[in-house]
Order: sequence, then C-alpha cells, then structure tokens
Amino acid sequence: MGNSEIISKAEELVRSAMKGNDASHDAAHAFRVRDLALSLAREEGLSNSAESILVVELAALLHDIGDHKYLRDPSEANLVHDFLQSEGVDGNAMIKILSIIKGMGFKDEIGGIAVTGNGHPEFGVVQDADRLDAVGAIGIARCFAFGGSRKHALHDPNVEPRSHLSRESYITSRDGEQTCVNHFHEKLLKLKGLMKTEAGKLRAQRRHKFMEEFLDEFYLEWDGRA
Repeated sequence: MGNSEIISKAEELVRSAMKGNDASHDAAHAFRVRDLALSLAREEGLSNSAESILVVELAALLHDIGDHKYLRDPSEANLVHDFLQSEGVDGNAMIKILSIIKGMGFKDEIGGIAVTGNGHPEFGVVQDADRLDAVGAIGIARCFAFGGSRKHALHDPNVEPRSHLSRESYITSRDGEQTCVNHFHEKLLKLKGLMKTEAGKLRAQRRHKFMEEFLDEFYLEWDGRA
C-alpha cells in the first residue's frame, strides 16, 4: 500500500475516533498539527527522507487518539497500534511513531520522566507542532473550549495558579480546582521554553507574545479598568 493511501486511511480514523471530542481536541486539531509538523520538518531538513515524512505525518495525525481525557472504551488505547499494524506500516517506522506519541505529553516532561521518543529527529518536530497549536490565538481558543467543556470558571482571583505541578497533580486535579486563565500560567506560558527544534522556537515566540498581550487585556477588562 502506498503512503498516500495510508495517510488517507489515517485521516478517516482521525475523523471517526475524534468525532465526539470537544473543539480543543477534535479532528481539526489533529489536521492542524499535521500541517505544522510537515512545515517544521521541511525547515528542519527532514523532507529528503520519505520515511521521516511518513513518520512525522502519521505521528502528528494520530497523536491524540486514545488520549486518556477522552477514552470511552479501554480498547481505544490500542487503536493506533492496531491501525499501523493492519496497514502494514514498516516495523521501524511503526516503532518510531508509537514512541513519539508516547513521549509527547507535557505531564511526563514536568514529572521528569525520560521522553521516550526523543531519540528520533522526528520527535521534536511532532511535539513542537502539537505545542504550537496549544499557544497563540488558536491556543487561547482551545483553552477556553476545553475549559467550557469541563465547566471550568473563566477566572477566579481567589484561586492561585499552581506553581509546582507534579505529573500526578496535573493528571488528577479536579475540575473545580481549575480555571481557564490559570491554565495559561500552569502550562501554556511554559511551552515556549520547552520547544525542541529551532523552527519551533521561532514560531513559539510570536504566539507566546500574543498570549501575554491577551492576558494583559483580560485582567484589565476583568477588573473594569479597560
């Protein structure tokens, strides 16, 4: 089976598996991450390798399928593995894709857990693409879309952002303990400093600045000063 056919089937899987998710983690998110990842791959000099591009595109498309926040059935955790196997993806490429997806999470990085996909040059490209979609204008929209789906308050001046997050506290924190605005301080504003590629770092600077300007305006309007 050709790579284009595999990609088309991966796109179908994304649409099907992510159909019930809120707008912060829907199929459009996966497609944006794919486009960003391919763009970063070109800037990072990976476009000369057909295998690297396939790994980047599939890992980016499939990275959120089986996300613990949206699991409706335990079997969904194996969807990506089963898909790659059924489509006859080369063993080496399959290992890379699964390793990249496993190592992409913010929760593991703040917990000091070794990033399993980091041995592959494609890893930084895919992770940076996912993190770029979490910052800037799109990141702001996604933050409030997710918060709204979980009934988080927009902001509560009496709830301070958590300054020291562990992997466990990040995963297990209750919805009532979180606000949308605090998520900027607990995660989104930290992502610029966690970019792995030079191309990702450059793009993150602009998006990071936009978030800072948004928060400045938000606090002025919240307090009635604007």
